[in-house]
Amino acid sequence: MSFRRVLLLGASLAGLPSALWAAPAAQQHDKTPRHTHPKSVNAQADETIKVSVKRTDFAFQAAQKQPDADTRLTAERLIERGVVTLRDIERVAPNLTIQSINGTASTNFYLRGVGFNDFTQNNIPTVLTYFDDVPFAFSTMASGLMFDLADATVTPGPVGTMHGQSDTGGEVRFRTADPTSTWHYGASEDIASYARSRSEAYVSGPLAKGLDFRLAGQTRQGGGWQTNPLTGAHLGDADSWALRGKLRWRPDSRTTIMLSSHFVQDNSEVVTGVPVYRLIGSQGLPSLGRQQAEWSLKPQFAALIGRPRSLKPSEHNQFWGFDLHMDRDLGFAKITSISAFETERQGEYTDQDGTSASQADTYRTISANAFTQELRLSSNDPNSRLQWVVGAFYQRSRMKQRFLFDYTDYSARGYMMSTNFGMNQESTSEFGHISYRLPHNVTLFGGLLHEIDDRSLTGLKSEIFGGSTHIFQPESTASAQFAGQVGVSWQMLPSTMVYYKLSKGFKPGGFSANNTQIQAQLDPFGPETVLTHEVGFKSDPIPGKLRLNGAAFYNDFHGQQVVGTVMIPNYGPLSEITNVPKSESWGFEGTVEMHPVRHIFVTQNIGWQRGNYQDFPNVNRAATNAYYAKTGVWKAINNNFAGVDNGQPKLTLNGQAEWRQALTDHLGLDIGPDWSYRGSQAIAVGGTGFYRLPPYFLLGAHATLRPSSGHWEATIYASNILNRQYFESGGMATTTYFYIPGTPRFIGGRVSCGF
Repeated sequence: MSFRRVLLLGASLAGLPSALWAAPAAQQHDKTPRHTHPKSVNAQADETIKVSVKRTDFAFQAAQKQPDADTRLTAERLIERGVVTLRDIERVAPNLTIQSINGTASTNFYLRGVGFNDFTQNNIPTVLTYFDDVPFAFSTMASGLMFDLADATVTPGPVGTMHGQSDTGGEVRFRTADPTSTWHYGASEDIASYARSRSEAYVSGPLAKGLDFRLAGQTRQGGGWQTNPLTGAHLGDADSWALRGKLRWRPDSRTTIMLSSHFVQDNSEVVTGVPVYRLIGSQGLPSLGRQQAEWSLKPQFAALIGRPRSLKPSEHNQFWGFDLHMDRDLGFAKITSISAFETERQGEYTDQDGTSASQADTYRTISANAFTQELRLSSNDPNSRLQWVVGAFYQRSRMKQRFLFDYTDYSARGYMMSTNFGMNQESTSEFGHISYRLPHNVTLFGGLLHEIDDRSLTGLKSEIFGGSTHIFQPESTASAQFAGQVGVSWQMLPSTMVYYKLSKGFKPGGFSANNTQIQAQLDPFGPETVLTHEVGFKSDPIPGKLRLNGAAFYNDFHGQQVVGTVMIPNYGPLSEITNVPKSESWGFEGTVEMHPVRHIFVTQNIGWQRGNYQDFPNVNRAATNAYYAKTGVWKAINNNFAGVDNGQPKLTLNGQAEWRQALTDHLGLDIGPDWSYRGSQAIAVGGTGFYRLPPYFLLGAHATLRPSSGHWEATIYASNILNRQYFESGGMATTTYFYIPGTPRFIGGRVSCGF
């Protein structure tokens, strides 16, 4: 009996891969629901077993008839590509950039060129993160939750007319594995270079009739690859653990109630920036190797922040929360309620100047929470010509932050200081969406959203220790706008659909609150709106052999929120979120999936985008710094950046190829490379030279053994095989401009099992 299929037995933690390397292509288009046992259909005389499980290549077949440009990813694909953190998603989706802030757990998003660098993380992100339909008001709250996943979806463009919260850039949604009505359990261990270890485990099953549970956890250790050439100290080791629990109750055939909770403790060290240019001062930059970094912590600053003198750049974070999902089948419709409460407690130390001097050492604490409530009523018959959903969403968030800075070795300042502030936010929205299928497979659809957002900045105090103290007046801002969508799709062939949609997106305004020196810095920035035209297609021209999906877009922005520069007299230029009166972006993205011949499977994503500011008066930071370096006087050099590129990577490519081969009747091998390319990115408006990250290309590979039983698998893999030096993000801190380096080559192995 030749090896034909791999049996998917239950779900493993983080979705144990269920690849079928030699399954017939015609049987590979359906996605089997996760967490269920495949069943034998027939036992023939030669005892060959036919299995109902299908390979997840060409998955999400139903989504091929939906008019969107979403990137949908199975748990298997996430594992194969090593997607273990939120930032890793950018390696498996087009036109997406997710960057760490100064090497920390805090992240910024850019999708189709829409996004901004929010260092304080006190504003609604341009791209929202969801876990199990719960939006996270602050993206850092998603740290440590990327385990025991079922699937993920990246949605570009304006959102909010069908669920959740309004936004202009899009959303990244993760669905975690649900409880099962039969017993399953499993574990995985991943060990790699630099003593990196990732361990995961789960157990799932029934507690009583109609009552099921799932408990999953992970721990991450090691992996630090930076050293301090002055002290020999090691930096970058992970040190975190997390738990997630789910309890599902089905009191009757029409009702499902799911209670979920999670807890994350993260004490990981962070990647420290490498200075690439001296903005101020005559001393040279430290001479560093590609895996070296300098940092320092003065005893006085350690005493001020209440942390040990031996503290390295690191996190000291806790995240916890719970959510309650309730679904009820009313016959004519389904009603859904989602209540959630999320909390973060952060303590974060970074050495932002990247030198042994104390010129921009920073410690910040964050105490924040958010409560969200969504209620929606939706149609219940997927075969009906009329599909609809109406609902309402409410969010209330509270945040307190404190920044402590050590500038004692910076001649222009020479002191330690702190900035404190609080933020209160509350928003409500109502939304609705409807679609109707006309004759000849033409579908009209449209949606409408109205949102009111109120937020205030309170108690902001800036104190120079041993010097002056500034107490600032509270500021508040409110916005209320409509957003919506209209479009048409045509299923022109059974395997081909085309669509057009026009969407208006809305994102509320907010505040820049970092390193405040004058009251004017607290003036709120206004809302962002975008009008997006999108035309696309989805096609399976050769079912099971070739899939082609693509979309082109044009974004017309008013009040786009970006990081600009403000000049503080006798102090210097500082970053400030501001509104661009008029800007635009355009581009396309596409996905190709191929199974050209037996054994070979290929996936390729491509994203291309361009954009520019059409009217943007602002301080030219590069020219202003150059003037100070020449004269010793701070003077704002102003420009209108009309016609200047928005700085986002123009081209992003990522994909993988795989050869799937049966070794015996009961054992198979998957082997192949993966790759990603990211074009250059400007870090400052109009950035060139050191104000622009260079492009980079990364190559990886894996080889996996799997038995037909599906009970285990063993993988060896490598990332950044060519050991390229590249940089993921960058920034400026008082005297230096720095880059955050990407990881060097990692070689590792992963073993997982599930029963």
